[in-house]
Amino acid sequence: MAATDKDWVDYFGDFNSTKLSVDTENDFDNAKTNFNYYDNQTGYPGYSNFSSDDFCQSNHSHFYLNVTCEFPINYAEPMYGYIAPFLLATTTVANTLIVVVLSRRHMRTPTNVVLMAMALCDMFTMLFPAPWLFYMYTFGNHYKPLSPVRACQAWNYMNEVIPAMFHTASIWLTLALAVQRYIYVCHAPVARTWCTMPNVMKCLVYIGVAAFLHQLPRFFDRRYVPQITVWRGHFEEVCRIEMAPWVQAISLDAYFISYYGFRVLFVHLIPCTSLVVLNVLLFRAMRTAQINRQRLFKENRKSECRKLRDSNCTTLMLIVVVTVFLMVEIPVAVVTILHIISSTIVEILDYYIANILILITNFFILVSYPINFAIYCGMSRQFRETFKELFIRGAVTSRKNGGSSRYSLVNGPRTCTNETVL
Repeated sequence: MAATDKDWVDYFGDFNSTKLSVDTENDFDNAKTNFNYYDNQTGYPGYSNFSSDDFCQSNHSHFYLNVTCEFPINYAEPMYGYIAPFLLATTTVANTLIVVVLSRRHMRTPTNVVLMAMALCDMFTMLFPAPWLFYMYTFGNHYKPLSPVRACQAWNYMNEVIPAMFHTASIWLTLALAVQRYIYVCHAPVARTWCTMPNVMKCLVYIGVAAFLHQLPRFFDRRYVPQITVWRGHFEEVCRIEMAPWVQAISLDAYFISYYGFRVLFVHLIPCTSLVVLNVLLFRAMRTAQINRQRLFKENRKSECRKLRDSNCTTLMLIVVVTVFLMVEIPVAVVTILHIISSTIVEILDYYIANILILITNFFILVSYPINFAIYCGMSRQFRETFKELFIRGAVTSRKNGGSSRYSLVNGPRTCTNETVL
């Protein structure tokens, strides 16, 4: 194994180097005659007498799928086992309400469609790994070997691959939202032809397909082989993790550098940098509009003044949404970039600390998911009105002569593009 391959192994586990002497059912039967279930089998890699820390620090810690060793358990158990269930319930309720409100007929605008897609992606990012997080951390089964093979595959798909796919889509949707708002604010004439509902729907499909293709190799890059080992004094079937032959053929270096290089560039670096730039441009445009609004107010042009105020509310709301996104995504991008540097150029990363950082940054991403609902309620008048109409008895608002039907979610007058413009 190449020196740089070892760095990937430190991060993802040595999937191939460790073998047991018990490989088949026959060997399993034979092994029963050679080992007592309760003997100290120091020459046999059963690790039944190891503590969790001893085992995870040993060279055999990645022999089979062991959730205890994936993240520091002292951090993972309280975050994913005790706090995450409440976040899941909050996110599911909040994002379901967002989808219900935004799917109303009078709420269907290009911006609202993107916001609804973001809510769905964020919700699915939490829903897929939730059963496994409950089983492993809430119910305290993280230390047990996971089997059979199908369960190990399901753990990998539902806890890593599929959530990464939805989260990638959410990142690109956030970028699409910011670009769309920038066009509305700074290039209003172009918005009438570019930011139409059919174009937005096509964009959503393209983003979904791209996110799926980006994660497609992860469905096939490893395989789980049933293996018999000694666990806590008795023989137990576990899942031995092996990289797929096609990955070994191109080397771990080539595969992981390609995958994470693409991810750093197109999922973290470019989107986050673009969002920072767009946020600055939108803030500057909002400040300029505010100055114009003050001038119009002095000239007693109240109608135009109101339009600028509503449009500024729109821009400010989306700036807040993007800012919350950047606060939790930039740390993930930094850790991933440091990992790439440590694995390919110079070793600068302690992977125990890196795993803690990844755990914490991922956790704060989960914390950010329910926040958008609060932002919409606090900064969008029509969202509040529609929510009250749907869920609060007696809170029926009129949509006549200046009622809420004249306003989109983003608090602005409708135009021919069904959206707000300056």
